[in-house]
Amino acid sequence: MTEGVLPEAGGSDAESAAGVHRPRRSDVTRAAILRAARERFAADGYDRATIRAIAADARIDPSMVIRYYGSKEELFATAAEFDLRLPDLSDVPPDRLGAALVSYFFTRWEEDSTLPALLRTASTNPSAAERVREIFATQLSAAVARMVADPAEAPRRAALVASQLLGVALTRYVLRLPPMVDISPADLITWLSPTIQRYLRAAPGPDRR
Repeated sequence: MTEGVLPEAGGSDAESAAGVHRPRRSDVTRAAILRAARERFAADGYDRATIRAIAADARIDPSMVIRYYGSKEELFATAAEFDLRLPDLSDVPPDRLGAALVSYFFTRWEEDSTLPALLRTASTNPSAAERVREIFATQLSAAVARMVADPAEAPRRAALVASQLLGVALTRYVLRLPPMVDISPADLITWLSPTIQRYLRAAPGPDRR
């Protein structure tokens, strides 16, 4: 299969004269690859999805995937559309916010391999690292701003929360350190919740009690 199976990008002279512009063939090819990659990664996960399968779904030669995206890692970094789908915790008592947030994250990570795969790729791929930063800077920061007493502190508190959540995800799902893999989600929630609670609600600085 070759790139030629995709729609031709050039328009007729009449269309050009009328101001009708069709996408260039390269843009059509990129879009087809990206669409196929998102569907394939969602269906098979990062590890089982292959360049060959993505190319077949897009009806192009595998070499074209490499031409436009460089590698499977770079393609995944571009294709990843991870929505944390953070719940509305406005009805949760303030002293239970840490436990509720940690519980939600571990439920998501145990059921969805997309974010661990993105973290794995981010360790060596700048595009994936930027995608992770975008996800947490936008989605998590907005959620934390609704939980903290002073919204002006939300970016810093969200960064501290992310440092813990991403650290646990990295050691459990990417590096797969045996002690972290062996701990049950319930125990992890018990261990981590007080720290997240402190980051969300405690006064900044050392505890002077």
